Amino acid sequence: MINLTIDGKNVTVPRGTMLLEACRLAGADIPTLCYDPELKLAGSCRMCVVEVEGRRTLAASCVTPAEEGMVVQTESEEVVEARKVILELLLARHRLDCHVCEKDGNCRLQDYCYRYGVKDSRFKGEEPHFYKDDPNPFIERDYDKCIMCTKCVRACAEITGAFAINLKNRGHEVVISTAFDGGLKDSTCVFCGQCVMVCPVGALVSKVEKGRGRDYQTEKVRTICSYCGTGCTLELKVLNDQVVGVNSVRDERLSPVNRGALCVKGRFGWDFVNSKERLTQPLVRKDGELVPVSWDEALDYTASRLKEIKERWGAGSMAVFTSARTTNEENYLAQKLARAVIGTNNVDHCARL
Repeated sequence: MINLTIDGKNVTVPRGTMLLEACRLAGADIPTLCYDPELKLAGSCRMCVVEVEGRRTLAASCVTPAEEGMVVQTESEEVVEARKVILELLLARHRLDCHVCEKDGNCRLQDYCYRYGVKDSRFKGEEPHFYKDDPNPFIERDYDKCIMCTKCVRACAEITGAFAINLKNRGHEVVISTAFDGGLKDSTCVFCGQCVMVCPVGALVSKVEKGRGRDYQTEKVRTICSYCGTGCTLELKVLNDQVVGVNSVRDERLSPVNRGALCVKGRFGWDFVNSKERLTQPLVRKDGELVPVSWDEALDYTASRLKEIKERWGAGSMAVFTSARTTNEENYLAQKLARAVIGTNNVDHCARL
């Protein structure tokens, strides 16, 4: 364990702890854009700079190990001025259309500009021209808003393992790109949306959610994805009793299975919830047409038909096919019904790939 002083408070942390974590343990609110606890450290945005007594330059706290006896200031005059300049540099190539941006109210760049009173940038040059028209149905790539934190690149490689995107060009012309600058559908992208999950601004947003409501307008309902048996935790965004989007739940205590990671179905395939084609009550075919009936009538009809078929053709003429979208307990009951009640071992499951 080592001891250091942060904003006048004595803090004890294990050797190897980064200054960022030590500062947060001391109660300091350190701004970050490129840092993510699930990803490898980058130290590229420099928003987390702090002043360390005795050092000539400010230190990026996310990549600077805490040392014995350090005296740290997290909001000194020099630190605040540096963060303002960093924000101005980011705004120099960031299209400011917050009023129509999907991340309005849920954007870290917007939050930090408000916090430090940065309205515009002194560093004017060529206007942003990095927007990527990508015809895929899931992810909008508006790199005119990109702040080059590279969290999307790291998430694609480290969480999903797809390696679909990386940096292209250098200096002022650097931009996120697929191989040969093609569309996502022509790359190794699997449309999991982990890049959307980690993007701190509006550079990457869900096309499926676009225009359905701001994040702060929606009610958040934590639930379990119903697509397969993995049991991923996700958060439904609900507005006017309609599901309008999905958020990741990245807290390991609340999401121990997936820690926020989702597949294309879990993140983008929720529109069936609001579908007008969903059944809302049992239907029984009468005179060639499906007619709404009560649950009692539907169950009685099903039981009588199963009995008739079994008596005429034998139990082996019937099979039970179950679903990965139901619980393990429900699947167990289905096979129990097949073997113990109907008397057939013809049981199969849609997820036995």
